[in-house]
Amino acid sequence: MRVLEPGSTLGYAALIAGALALAPARISSQAPAVTLTPAVVEAGSPELIRVDLSAGASLDGDWMGRKLEFFRGRDQKSWYALAGVDVEAPVGPSTLLISAKAAGGSAIDLSQTIEIHPAHYRTSALTVAPKFVEPPAGELARIKAEVELKTKVFAASAPQPLWSGNFRAPVIAPPTDSFGTRRTLNGQLASVHKGMDFRAATGTVVRAGNRGVVVLARPLYYEGNCVVIDHGLGLFTISMHLSRIDVKEGQHVSLGQRIGLSGATGRVTGPHLHWAVRWQDAYLDPAKLLRLNLAAVR
Repeated sequence: MRVLEPGSTLGYAALIAGALALAPARISSQAPAVTLTPAVVEAGSPELIRVDLSAGASLDGDWMGRKLEFFRGRDQKSWYALAGVDVEAPVGPSTLLISAKAAGGSAIDLSQTIEIHPAHYRTSALTVAPKFVEPPAGELARIKAEVELKTKVFAASAPQPLWSGNFRAPVIAPPTDSFGTRRTLNGQLASVHKGMDFRAATGTVVRAGNRGVVVLARPLYYEGNCVVIDHGLGLFTISMHLSRIDVKEGQHVSLGQRIGLSGATGRVTGPHLHWAVRWQDAYLDPAKLLRLNLAAVR
Protein backbone atom coordinates (compact mmCIF):
# COMPACT_ATOMS: atom_id res chain seq x y z
CA MET A 1 0.00 0.00 0.00
CA ARG A 2 1.30 3.45 -0.95
CA VAL A 3 1.31 6.01 1.86
CA LEU A 4 1.22 9.70 0.89
CA GLU A 5 3.18 12.20 2.95
CA PRO A 6 1.11 14.92 4.65
CA GLY A 7 1.13 18.15 2.66
CA SER A 8 2.06 16.50 -0.63
CA THR A 9 0.23 17.87 -3.70
CA LEU A 10 -0.67 14.41 -4.87
CA GLY A 11 -2.11 13.53 -1.47
CA TYR A 12 -4.25 16.68 -1.35
CA ALA A 13 -5.54 16.09 -4.86
CA ALA A 14 -6.38 12.50 -4.08
CA LEU A 15 -8.27 13.51 -0.94
CA ILE A 16 -10.31 16.09 -2.87
CA ALA A 17 -11.07 13.61 -5.65
CA GLY A 18 -12.13 11.03 -3.10
CA ALA A 19 -14.40 13.49 -1.35
CA LEU A 20 -16.04 14.52 -4.62
CA ALA A 21 -16.56 10.91 -5.59
CA LEU A 22 -18.28 10.15 -2.31
CA ALA A 23 -20.36 13.35 -2.17
CA PRO A 24 -23.16 12.34 -4.59
CA ALA A 25 -23.78 9.04 -2.83
CA ARG A 26 -23.84 10.75 0.56
CA ILE A 27 -26.25 13.46 -0.59
CA SER A 28 -28.42 10.91 -2.33
CA SER A 29 -28.65 8.75 0.76
CA GLN A 30 -29.65 11.71 2.92
CA ALA A 31 -32.24 13.22 0.55
CA PRO A 32 -35.68 11.57 0.69
CA ALA A 33 -36.55 9.69 -2.50
CA VAL A 34 -39.53 10.94 -4.53
CA THR A 35 -41.09 8.49 -6.98
CA LEU A 36 -44.08 8.72 -9.32
CA THR A 37 -46.11 5.75 -10.54
CA PRO A 38 -46.58 5.45 -13.49
CA ALA A 39 -43.08 6.78 -14.18
CA VAL A 40 -44.09 8.15 -17.60
CA VAL A 41 -46.63 10.89 -16.88
CA GLU A 42 -49.28 11.45 -19.54
CA ALA A 43 -52.19 13.87 -19.82
CA GLY A 44 -55.11 12.23 -18.02
CA SER A 45 -52.91 9.98 -15.91
CA PRO A 46 -53.52 9.32 -12.20
CA GLU A 47 -50.21 9.40 -10.32
CA LEU A 48 -49.18 7.87 -7.03
CA ILE A 49 -46.50 10.11 -5.50
CA ARG A 50 -44.31 8.51 -2.86
CA VAL A 51 -41.86 10.28 -0.54
CA ASP A 52 -39.63 8.24 1.76
CA LEU A 53 -39.53 10.29 4.95
CA SER A 54 -39.75 9.59 8.67
CA ALA A 55 -43.06 9.53 10.51
CA GLY A 56 -42.36 12.73 12.44
CA ALA A 57 -41.94 14.78 9.27
CA SER A 58 -44.45 17.02 7.48
CA LEU A 59 -45.02 17.57 3.76
CA ASP A 60 -46.57 20.26 1.60
CA GLY A 61 -46.98 20.11 -2.14
CA ASP A 62 -48.52 21.65 -5.22
CA TRP A 63 -48.72 20.43 -8.80
CA MET A 64 -50.11 22.60 -11.59
CA GLY A 65 -52.07 24.73 -9.14
CA ARG A 66 -53.56 21.79 -7.23
CA LYS A 67 -52.63 21.16 -3.62
CA LEU A 68 -51.09 17.78 -2.81
CA GLU A 69 -52.40 16.07 0.34
CA PHE A 70 -49.97 13.51 1.72
CA PHE A 71 -50.87 10.65 4.04
CA ARG A 72 -48.83 8.03 5.86
CA GLY A 73 -48.60 4.68 4.08
CA ARG A 74 -49.46 1.30 5.49
CA ASP A 75 -45.77 0.41 5.76
CA GLN A 76 -45.19 3.46 8.01
CA LYS A 77 -42.03 4.17 6.01
CA SER A 78 -43.35 6.48 3.31
CA TRP A 79 -45.77 9.29 2.60
CA TYR A 80 -48.16 9.14 -0.37
CA ALA A 81 -50.37 11.44 -2.41
CA LEU A 82 -52.83 10.09 -4.98
CA ALA A 83 -52.98 12.86 -7.56
CA GLY A 84 -53.04 13.20 -11.35
CA VAL A 85 -52.87 15.24 -14.54
CA ASP A 86 -56.05 16.51 -16.17
CA VAL A 87 -56.93 15.03 -19.56
CA GLU A 88 -56.69 18.52 -21.09
CA ALA A 89 -53.46 19.52 -19.35
CA PRO A 90 -50.81 21.05 -21.66
CA VAL A 91 -47.95 18.74 -22.54
CA GLY A 92 -44.37 19.69 -21.73
CA PRO A 93 -42.49 20.41 -18.51
CA SER A 94 -44.37 21.02 -15.27
CA THR A 95 -43.12 21.82 -11.78
CA LEU A 96 -43.89 19.41 -8.96
CA LEU A 97 -43.46 21.46 -5.78
CA ILE A 98 -42.78 19.45 -2.61
CA SER A 99 -41.36 20.89 0.57
CA ALA A 100 -40.61 18.69 3.56
CA LYS A 101 -39.79 19.42 7.15
CA ALA A 102 -37.90 16.66 8.90
CA ALA A 103 -38.67 15.59 12.45
CA GLY A 104 -35.77 17.75 13.68
CA GLY A 105 -37.23 20.84 11.99
CA SER A 106 -34.86 21.15 9.04
CA ALA A 107 -36.49 22.09 5.73
CA ILE A 108 -35.90 20.07 2.55
CA ASP A 109 -36.88 21.16 -0.96
CA LEU A 110 -37.89 18.12 -3.02
CA SER A 111 -39.27 20.01 -6.01
CA GLN A 112 -38.56 18.70 -9.49
CA THR A 113 -39.53 19.11 -13.12
CA ILE A 114 -42.00 16.54 -14.45
CA GLU A 115 -42.51 16.12 -18.19
CA ILE A 116 -46.14 15.72 -19.26
CA HIS A 117 -46.41 13.51 -22.34
CA PRO A 118 -49.33 13.41 -24.81
CA ALA A 119 -51.62 10.40 -24.44
CA HIS A 120 -52.82 10.31 -28.10
CA TYR A 121 -56.52 9.94 -27.41
CA ARG A 122 -58.91 9.21 -30.26
CA THR A 123 -61.34 11.48 -32.10
CA SER A 124 -64.91 10.58 -33.02
CA ALA A 125 -67.72 12.18 -35.01
CA LEU A 126 -71.41 11.67 -34.27
CA THR A 127 -74.59 12.89 -35.88
CA VAL A 128 -77.31 13.30 -33.27
CA ALA A 129 -80.63 15.01 -32.79
CA PRO A 130 -80.35 18.76 -32.08
CA LYS A 131 -81.52 18.26 -28.46
CA PHE A 132 -78.22 16.50 -27.71
CA VAL A 133 -76.25 19.56 -28.81
CA GLU A 134 -78.38 22.46 -27.60
CA PRO A 135 -80.63 21.90 -24.57
CA PRO A 136 -84.15 23.32 -24.73
CA ALA A 137 -84.54 26.85 -23.38
CA GLY A 138 -86.86 25.55 -20.69
CA GLU A 139 -84.05 23.45 -19.20
CA LEU A 140 -81.43 26.21 -18.92
CA ALA A 141 -82.42 27.27 -15.39
CA ARG A 142 -82.25 23.65 -14.23
CA ILE A 143 -78.85 23.16 -15.84
CA LYS A 144 -77.50 26.32 -14.20
CA ALA A 145 -78.73 25.19 -10.78
CA GLU A 146 -77.13 21.77 -11.27
CA VAL A 147 -73.79 23.34 -12.22
CA GLU A 148 -73.85 25.26 -8.94
CA LEU A 149 -74.79 22.08 -7.04
CA LYS A 150 -71.92 20.08 -8.55
CA THR A 151 -69.47 22.90 -7.84
CA LYS A 152 -70.51 22.78 -4.18
CA VAL A 153 -70.29 18.98 -4.02
CA PHE A 154 -66.78 18.81 -5.48
CA ALA A 155 -65.52 21.69 -3.32
CA ALA A 156 -65.65 19.57 -0.14
CA SER A 157 -63.86 16.27 0.44
CA ALA A 158 -62.95 14.14 3.46
CA PRO A 159 -59.64 15.28 5.06
CA GLN A 160 -58.22 11.75 4.92
CA PRO A 161 -58.23 8.94 2.35
CA LEU A 162 -61.38 6.81 2.65
CA TRP A 163 -60.38 4.25 0.02
CA SER A 164 -58.45 1.11 0.83
CA GLY A 165 -56.52 -1.12 -1.57
CA ASN A 166 -57.02 -1.29 -5.32
CA PHE A 167 -59.95 0.27 -7.17
CA ARG A 168 -62.23 -2.11 -9.07
CA ALA A 169 -64.40 -1.67 -12.15
CA PRO A 170 -67.97 -0.69 -11.23
CA VAL A 171 -69.65 -3.23 -13.54
CA ILE A 172 -69.02 -6.61 -15.10
CA ALA A 173 -69.23 -5.43 -18.69
CA PRO A 174 -66.77 -4.72 -21.50
CA PRO A 175 -65.23 -1.23 -21.36
CA THR A 176 -64.71 0.97 -24.37
CA ASP A 177 -61.57 2.93 -25.22
CA SER A 178 -63.48 6.17 -24.85
CA PHE A 179 -61.65 8.27 -22.26
CA GLY A 180 -60.09 11.40 -23.72
CA THR A 181 -61.88 11.08 -27.04
CA ARG A 182 -62.47 14.43 -28.72
CA ARG A 183 -66.11 14.29 -29.77
CA THR A 184 -67.51 16.17 -32.72
CA LEU A 185 -71.30 16.42 -32.76
CA ASN A 186 -72.95 17.38 -36.03
CA GLY A 187 -69.66 18.71 -37.38
CA GLN A 188 -68.68 20.82 -34.35
CA LEU A 189 -66.21 19.96 -31.56
CA ALA A 190 -68.49 19.43 -28.58
CA SER A 191 -66.30 18.09 -25.79
CA VAL A 192 -63.49 15.89 -24.60
CA HIS A 193 -64.88 12.67 -23.15
CA LYS A 194 -63.85 12.68 -19.50
CA GLY A 195 -64.97 9.24 -18.41
CA MET A 196 -64.86 5.56 -19.28
CA ASP A 197 -67.89 3.96 -20.93
CA PHE A 198 -68.93 0.38 -20.23
CA ARG A 199 -71.27 -1.52 -22.56
CA ALA A 200 -73.67 -2.27 -19.73
CA ALA A 201 -77.23 -3.23 -20.63
CA THR A 202 -80.03 -1.58 -18.70
CA GLY A 203 -80.35 -3.22 -15.30
CA THR A 204 -76.69 -4.21 -14.91
CA VAL A 205 -75.63 -3.92 -11.26
CA VAL A 206 -73.29 -0.95 -10.65
CA ARG A 207 -70.96 -1.15 -7.65
CA ALA A 208 -68.72 1.23 -5.72
CA GLY A 209 -65.16 1.20 -7.06
CA ASN A 210 -63.80 1.60 -3.53
CA ARG A 211 -64.75 2.75 -0.05
CA GLY A 212 -66.15 6.25 0.38
CA VAL A 213 -69.13 8.46 1.12
CA VAL A 214 -71.98 9.18 -1.29
CA VAL A 215 -72.06 12.96 -1.72
CA LEU A 216 -74.56 13.12 -4.59
CA ALA A 217 -77.32 10.67 -5.56
CA ARG A 218 -80.03 12.23 -7.72
CA PRO A 219 -81.16 12.79 -11.32
CA LEU A 220 -79.36 15.51 -13.33
CA TYR A 221 -80.06 16.86 -16.81
CA TYR A 222 -76.85 15.75 -18.55
CA GLU A 223 -75.77 12.88 -16.29
CA GLY A 224 -79.18 11.32 -15.71
CA ASN A 225 -79.45 9.37 -12.47
CA CYS A 226 -76.02 10.07 -10.99
CA VAL A 227 -74.04 8.85 -7.98
CA VAL A 228 -70.86 10.63 -6.82
CA ILE A 229 -68.64 8.96 -4.21
CA ASP A 230 -66.05 10.93 -2.26
CA HIS A 231 -62.96 8.79 -1.60
CA GLY A 232 -61.19 11.52 0.39
CA LEU A 233 -58.51 14.14 -0.27
CA GLY A 234 -60.26 15.43 -3.38
CA LEU A 235 -60.69 12.07 -5.16
CA PHE A 236 -64.18 11.24 -6.51
CA THR A 237 -65.75 8.59 -8.75
CA ILE A 238 -68.91 9.39 -10.70
CA SER A 239 -71.46 6.91 -12.11
CA MET A 240 -73.88 8.33 -14.68
CA HIS A 241 -77.01 7.38 -16.65
CA LEU A 242 -78.30 4.90 -14.05
CA SER A 243 -81.78 3.48 -14.41
CA ARG A 244 -82.05 3.28 -10.62
CA ILE A 245 -80.18 4.68 -7.61
CA ASP A 246 -79.84 2.41 -4.58
CA VAL A 247 -77.89 4.65 -2.18
CA LYS A 248 -78.53 7.93 -0.41
CA GLU A 249 -76.45 11.07 0.02
CA GLY A 250 -74.34 10.86 3.18
CA GLN A 251 -74.24 7.06 3.09
CA HIS A 252 -70.91 5.28 3.61
CA VAL A 253 -70.26 2.57 1.03
CA SER A 254 -67.71 -0.22 0.85
CA LEU A 255 -65.75 -1.62 -2.07
CA GLY A 256 -68.11 -3.54 -4.34
CA GLN A 257 -71.29 -2.36 -2.66
CA ARG A 258 -74.27 -2.01 -4.99
CA ILE A 259 -75.08 1.64 -5.70
CA GLY A 260 -77.61 1.25 -8.52
CA LEU A 261 -78.45 -0.20 -11.93
CA SER A 262 -77.13 0.95 -15.30
CA GLY A 263 -79.44 2.58 -17.80
CA ALA A 264 -79.88 5.33 -20.37
CA THR A 265 -81.06 8.35 -18.39
CA GLY A 266 -79.81 11.86 -19.09
CA ARG A 267 -78.30 13.05 -22.37
CA VAL A 268 -77.38 9.73 -23.96
CA THR A 269 -78.26 7.85 -27.14
CA GLY A 270 -78.35 4.37 -25.56
CA PRO A 271 -77.83 2.33 -22.39
CA HIS A 272 -74.34 2.25 -20.92
CA LEU A 273 -72.44 3.24 -17.78
CA HIS A 274 -70.28 6.35 -17.87
CA TRP A 275 -67.75 6.13 -15.01
CA ALA A 276 -65.52 9.11 -14.29
CA VAL A 277 -62.60 9.73 -11.92
CA ARG A 278 -61.98 13.25 -10.68
CA TRP A 279 -59.17 14.55 -8.49
CA GLN A 280 -59.92 18.12 -7.39
CA ASP A 281 -60.96 19.63 -10.76
CA ALA A 282 -58.84 17.28 -12.92
CA TYR A 283 -60.43 14.36 -14.80
CA LEU A 284 -58.27 11.23 -14.85
CA ASP A 285 -58.29 8.06 -16.95
CA PRO A 286 -60.28 5.43 -14.99
CA ALA A 287 -58.55 2.56 -16.81
CA LYS A 288 -55.18 3.74 -15.50
CA LEU A 289 -56.55 4.08 -11.95
CA LEU A 290 -57.76 0.48 -12.13
CA ARG A 291 -54.25 -0.62 -13.11
CA LEU A 292 -52.55 1.15 -10.20
CA ASN A 293 -51.38 -1.26 -7.50
CA LEU A 294 -52.48 0.41 -4.27
CA ALA A 295 -52.73 -2.69 -2.10
CA ALA A 296 -49.52 -1.96 -0.24
CA VAL A 297 -50.30 1.75 0.23
CA ARG A 298 -53.31 1.60 2.57
